Amino acid sequence: MTDAHGDRCPDQLNKFEKLTGRPLHGRRTPPARSGHRCVADDTNLYVFGGYNPDYDESGGSENEDYPLFRELWRYHFATGRWQQIQTEGYVPTELASMSAVLHGNNLLVFGGTGIPFGENNGNDVHVCNVKYKRWSLLNCRGKKPKRIYGQAMVIINGFLYVFGGTTGYIYSTDLHRLDLTTREWIHLKPNNPRDDLPEERYRHEIAQDGQRIYILGGGTSWTSYPLDKIHAYNLETNSWEEIATKPHDQIGFPAPRRCHSCVQIRNDVFICGGYNGEFILADLWKINLRTFQWSRLPAVMPEPAYFHCAAVTPTGCMYIHGGVVNIHENKRTGSLFKIWLAVPSLLERCWERLLQAFPHLANLPTVQLLNLGLTQELIERLK
Repeated sequence: MTDAHGDRCPDQLNKFEKLTGRPLHGRRTPPARSGHRCVADDTNLYVFGGYNPDYDESGGSENEDYPLFRELWRYHFATGRWQQIQTEGYVPTELASMSAVLHGNNLLVFGGTGIPFGENNGNDVHVCNVKYKRWSLLNCRGKKPKRIYGQAMVIINGFLYVFGGTTGYIYSTDLHRLDLTTREWIHLKPNNPRDDLPEERYRHEIAQDGQRIYILGGGTSWTSYPLDKIHAYNLETNSWEEIATKPHDQIGFPAPRRCHSCVQIRNDVFICGGYNGEFILADLWKINLRTFQWSRLPAVMPEPAYFHCAAVTPTGCMYIHGGVVNIHENKRTGSLFKIWLAVPSLLERCWERLLQAFPHLANLPTVQLLNLGLTQELIERLK
């Protein structure tokens, strides 16, 4: 495979690479978990929350919130090191199946559940400024969503949209919108008749193109929804539409699934792994939001997983962490994988090679790095 300039693409394109992830200052790395969420910028992967009922696997006595993880972790791409971030302020206690997005330097976390699941749910918006390492509670007004978990959310033009989720007993098809400027919640009432709404669901994922919000998969504890058709909420008409997708010409549509991961690069949306009620999935699919054509990528997850998390960097590299990898043994993993979903720029390719050749670059003072010819932007990614 070659890129637009005729050069061979790096081996990592459409190929998973397992990352060792060394601890910073000799401390631990994130224990195995599921139900957590992660976000990424061009410098770090941030991992929040999660659950593991195995006492030893969950960190033992070091985990004060067993079987949950009241933790925020940072994986630094340049050095390949994990660090548990010591934050100030009130950390949420609903730590499983919440939703999270990164908005500038602010990690927004909404909903989620504590122990026992379904009886300690949240409906607050917690914000952690990852630069200053401080949590705060967003004081909102208006019609807040119910206390739910397993919902999905996305930010479009300064509005936070939240769809679906469950109370633990009732599954939802509700759609709410939070104005991040006025901090007012609105329960949106689409123009469709009641029988023309998406099915109630949780652990689905969301994509968007500025005009529509697309709901991908999800289900209930007894079903997983197919992907041959996708429900889309039209922001302009305030109505739900059903869009028929186009199958892969040889293997058809992706299997129905819930508890999968999803990332978006411009008009391409990638889903990975998940659970269909019978098997843990390991496949990686792409759908284009202009053509609605499904494509299956050749890469396969080294560890089939569901209830894992995934995030993509601005340059097109996806990171996948954790999840349930064995249903019968109820086993979780703490593995971290990366995969390039877009052809890296020449800058990114050189940057990776430089870091591989000189792993101690981050230890050098800024003045020396400038003298070596590194730009301020790259130095910030190093530090």
